[in-house]
Formats: sequence, structure tokens, C-alpha cells
Amino acid sequence: MPLSVLSVASEAVPLVKTGGLADVAGALPGALAQQGIAVTTLLPGFPSVMAAVKRGKVLHSYDSLLGEPARLIAGKLGDAALIVLDAPGFFARGGSPYADPGGKDWADNWRRFAAFGRAAADLAGGLVKGRRFDLVHAHDWQAAMALAYLRFAPLAGSTPVPSVMTIHNMAFQGYFGAEIFSGLGLPRAAWSIDGVESYGGVGFLKAGMESASVITTVSPTYAREVREAEFGMGLEGLIQSRGERVRGIVNGIDTGEWNPASDPHIAQTFTVRTLAKKAANKRALEAEFGLEPGDGPLFVVVTRLTWQKGMDVLLEVLDHLAGIGGRLALLGSGDPAIVEGLHAAAVRHPGRIAVRIGYDEALSHRMQAGGDAILVPSRFEPCGLTQLYGLAYACVPIVARTGGLADTVIDANLAALNAGVATGVQFTGVSYGALTGAIDRAIRLYHTPGAWQMLQRNGMKADFSWNNSGAAYAALYRELTGTQ
Repeated sequence: MPLSVLSVASEAVPLVKTGGLADVAGALPGALAQQGIAVTTLLPGFPSVMAAVKRGKVLHSYDSLLGEPARLIAGKLGDAALIVLDAPGFFARGGSPYADPGGKDWADNWRRFAAFGRAAADLAGGLVKGRRFDLVHAHDWQAAMALAYLRFAPLAGSTPVPSVMTIHNMAFQGYFGAEIFSGLGLPRAAWSIDGVESYGGVGFLKAGMESASVITTVSPTYAREVREAEFGMGLEGLIQSRGERVRGIVNGIDTGEWNPASDPHIAQTFTVRTLAKKAANKRALEAEFGLEPGDGPLFVVVTRLTWQKGMDVLLEVLDHLAGIGGRLALLGSGDPAIVEGLHAAAVRHPGRIAVRIGYDEALSHRMQAGGDAILVPSRFEPCGLTQLYGLAYACVPIVARTGGLADTVIDANLAALNAGVATGVQFTGVSYGALTGAIDRAIRLYHTPGAWQMLQRNGMKADFSWNNSGAAYAALYRELTGTQ
């Protein structure tokens, strides 16, 4: 009988997505199926998710799950098993999964995702006859309370199971005031420094980290970085205390969805052997963004417009980029001040800088296919996926040397160029000088015969599919369950 894993996440493509977590949770079941591991994904019943289980079987009904009636409904996530927590009082709302249409976090997020964790712990404890699980894998703070409930308030008569807590971004911790503790349904023993208490309040991510058998981050470098105050966000001491129980596994990408040889969203498909065909995508992207056509490099940015992503520094370098012959197409949303600055730059440099505010999945594919290079100047980046998409689409990544960016891009220094292994440009420290230096270096490489094509081809040949990542997770699951 294959190992059975309950994956608990608030998002999974193609049903609900606000960021990279959804890509990971959506791809993991297929990757692990190849390793002989059966994954069932538990998702909250957001409207888009409920639409996928209209004819699903009701597995269990709660009269009151932390104050609201709820049901567990079976469905499918691709070829894998899916269970949805149908709790209209918690999840049948407009706006994003976490905030109202005005962008303000829902005041009862603590109760919504505590209920989600409670349901996950019940499932893992054998609530539904015939549904057994050997391990629970929780993703980010929204799922973290599952592990606290398993530890402090397991379903009566259940057998303990090992667990994994994956941190996709330490900056988002699910921190709430101490007054919510009484509403969680946990015993008094859970209110402790090694339980759910965190700096005088309740920390959902912290609770999951304390309760997990193993903590993982989404890259080895990030696993090292979060041991330090700069990246640990107040939880670096906990990370240090867990020692070797903190691991780093790089995310993969869905090579079925992100494949320039078969991508239906792009103007011209291409492969590493037909790289010259990529030029048609560049011309199409220039036209779509209203940029001046030209032979100089076309930079792209696809990101959240935030301080974390280094967008304030990007604003500072745009005049330099345009002045030395570069052009930029940007897609993103976020900080209003950054949005205003980007629009102002586009006005200053018509035909050289163009901006689209919002998010468009198909457009992001066209940008990777049409761009010469993608800028990723993040101050911290647990893994990052845009640079992986860039590698796959011969859109050379220019990245800050941090987290998963450092793990997945090989800098085009002299040694790497001579060895023929470079895939992009790295820089240290997110500052005007560092970013302009990286852009200047990229433009020199772009105009060096053979060098740029080598970077592109090396990137396209790199394997960042879920094959390696899936094997790493499978090995971890087997280690924790004592199976082969």
C-alpha cells in the first residue's frame, strides 16, 4: 500500500491562487505520484474551489466547527484526491482568500484558518472511515494550526502521525492577539513558549513550527538564512533550536504548463534547438506593450510591487536602464507609491518603459517568452519561481544573491563563463549601485557574441521540473514514517 499523505494548503492551482504557494500545492500530488506516494490535498471552500466539487461526495458534516456548520467534501485536483472544507460562514466571501474587496484582512482570519487546521487534524486522526494518512504536510501559516491540533488536541482514539511544516515565506506568520486563544478549542497546555504563544500573542506559523516533526523551507539557502535575525522575522531562535530538523528543498515548476515548446499563450513556440524563433515573441511583446522595436535588450519584470521584491530600488534605476539602451515591460500590482513611480517612469520614457498593473497569467507567459532578461532584485526570496520560468524560456535571470535565487541561478562570472555553465547574473545587496552594475553587466553579455546564447541554452537545459523536488520530499516522508 503506498504511503498516504494529507497536504494542507489554502491555495492550489488551478482552483485558487494568489502566489507561488498555489503552484507548489497544485504540483506536489503529481510529482509524488511518480514516487509512489498518494497525496490528498485539503483546501478551504472558497467560491472557486466549491465550483470544482459541486457533485462531490460529503464525507463528514460538522454541526459546529469553531462556531460554523461545515462539511468535508471529496473531489479531484487533476488526477489526485481532493477534500474541501465547505464552511460558507468562513469562506463564501468576495475579495481575495484573505482580505475583503477593499484589501483589508478579514477580522476573523484567525477563526477561519484555525477551523481549517482543526478539520485537517481530524482527517489525519481518522475522522472519515477508509481515509487513512501516514503523514501531514502543512503549508504556511494558514495550514499551520493543523499540526498544533494534532499535538495538543488530537481526535479521540487517534494514532499520532509525523508531520512536515513548509515555510514558503517567513514574513507571513499569522500573528493574532492573545484574546483569541480561548476560541481555538485548545487545552491550556498549548499556551506556552513551545506551543502557540508567540511574543504575547498567538502565532499560527510558530505553532506549526513548534509542533512539526520537520520544518522545511523552499530552498537550502533560505533554510540557512532564516537562522539569522535579518531573515528569521523574530523566529530565528526557534529555527536554531530545531537544528537539523530544518531542511531546504527547492521548488520545481510545472513543465507541462511552462514549456516554450508547447505553450498556447505565446506567439511562437521554440526549443533550445530552435532558439532563434524566440525573436518572434520579442516582436510581439514590444507591440503588445507599445515599446519601440529594436535589437537592444528587452528586460521584463513580473512581480508583486513591494519592498521585499526590491521594487523601490528598481524605480531608482529605471532612468539609467533607459539611458543605456535598455527597455522594460513590467507586470505587477502592490504598493500605490511604487505604482505611481512606475507610471511616472513610463511617461518620462515613452516607448522604452511600459507598465501593466494587475496580474495576467497568460501575459506572464508571453513576457517570459518575449523578454531577453528578467529582473528579480528581491531583498529576500525563499525560493522564487519567476527566475525558473525565465530559465525555461531563455529569459536570462538577473537576480539578487539570496534564498532560492542564489540556489537556482549560476552567475556569469569569468570562471562560470569559461566552464560554460553560467545561466544568469547575480548581484549582492539590493541597492542602486548593485542593480545598475548587474544591468550593465547583462547588457555587455548581451552584446558579446555567443555569451548570451550560452546563458539562454544553459538555462533551457537545466532541470527544474518537480522530478528532483518530488524525490526529495518523498525521501523526507519515508524518513519520517520509517518506510522504504
